[in-house]
Amino acid sequence: QAQLVESGGGLVQPGESLRLSCIQSRGIFDIYTMAWYRQALGKQRELVASITDRGSTLYADSVKGRCTITRDNTKNTVFLQMNNLRPDDSAVYYCKNIITGAWGQGTQVTVSS
Repeated sequence: QAQLVESGGGLVQPGESLRLSCIQSRGIFDIYTMAWYRQALGKQRELVASITDRGSTLYADSVKGRCTITRDNTKNTVFLQMNNLRPDDSAVYYCKNIITGAWGQGTQVTVSS
């Protein structure tokens, strides 16, 4: 069973940037679609972005133009670059292997002045 570990979260001010990383510790990685989700306090978990094995991407309307999802198959890692962060981006961010269903433990992002 693949294990996913996220990192890169933190406390930032509005307008700043963060780069989240998610590494899959074992198992096949390069053929799978990977995704980032987030869950704000009191809200349902929602899809932020996904990337297929061929690099096709999909973004939630709320982050289009501000976030970029990429992957490095040589390192079994998927990234989420988030720019111009807003307070409503505050949430726990999770990565997911769409095919296996494996989730990471999440990394907290807090955007506050």
